[in-house]
Amino acid sequence: MSLLLANRAKFHWSPHRENHRSFAMVEIREFTMQDYPAAHALWRESEGISLREADSPERIKYFLDRNPAMSFVAYDQDRLVGAALCGQDGRRGYLHHVAVARLSRRSGIGSALVFRCLEKLQTCGIQRCHLFVEQENSDAMAFWRGIGWFERSDLRMMSRDLGGLPHS
Repeated sequence: MSLLLANRAKFHWSPHRENHRSFAMVEIREFTMQDYPAAHALWRESEGISLREADSPERIKYFLDRNPAMSFVAYDQDRLVGAALCGQDGRRGYLHHVAVARLSRRSGIGSALVFRCLEKLQTCGIQRCHLFVEQENSDAMAFWRGIGWFERSDLRMMSRDLGGLPHS
């Protein structure tokens, strides 16, 4: 089961709140399909991220095409150290697979990736963003709460696989 989190306040990231020294050499830029192999490897190594068929190269390309210039990666020289998928449906924004390499955590990279995504959502007129966190992922919950997100206790997430639906 996942938890649904939302951000109701504007996010203000400042490198002065984090370990700025580690962050200084990191470049944050738009996620492209050239980043996919390294991002997929990062997601596989990251606790709390479950990869499924929807994370195949074809599905991620489709997601990026539907949400142009909204997802970001972080590079420390030539090494991918962070990634965040961001999209919107016209009403709400959604973050998926926000991850930072273990040795690069607590350096401001995660906050910076999230901030860039939220900026893009704001430029589209999106006023609220949601994300999903696995129940047991207490480190992720602490991170999200620490940057202004809150847990939704008024909702439960429900899902349905569409593969077996009859075609009319």
